[in-house]
Amino acid sequence: MIRPRGWTVASRLAVSRGRAVITVTPIYAGLLALLFVVLSIRVIGTRRSAGVALGDGGDRMLLRRQRVHANFTEYVPLALVLLVIAELQGAPLLLLHGLGVALLTGRLVHAYGVSQDPERMALRVTGMAITFTVLIASAVFNLGGVALMAALSR
Repeated sequence: MIRPRGWTVASRLAVSRGRAVITVTPIYAGLLALLFVVLSIRVIGTRRSAGVALGDGGDRMLLRRQRVHANFTEYVPLALVLLVIAELQGAPLLLLHGLGVALLTGRLVHAYGVSQDPERMALRVTGMAITFTVLIASAVFNLGGVALMAALSR
């Protein structure tokens, strides 16, 4: 099979017991899972101090922390799925690490910006822009990888 320069389809994946083993995505999945736990603990702590079991009870800080947590859960799973698919397609390590670092950075920046009262809108927007960039770049890479593999297999 002819491969374009820089394209390393699965040949660089670690192999264990005859199976390809992903090595990059788990790093960022683990770091993002830890961030998720921190965000969860912040919501729980604010709920306790505000005495609110369900909803936000009109507490502005609780609402902010809930939205940071919810926004994280809305975007991170899809981004990680796209990242692991790119890794399984043999994406270059530099691209994978770049996307992983960017996703983690975007989520941290967004969380910090939204958590402030008053909100730091520039940080919120920057965090979302970084997250959207990761989603778009991963999607484009995955679509391009599928198209390229289909073309090369003819």
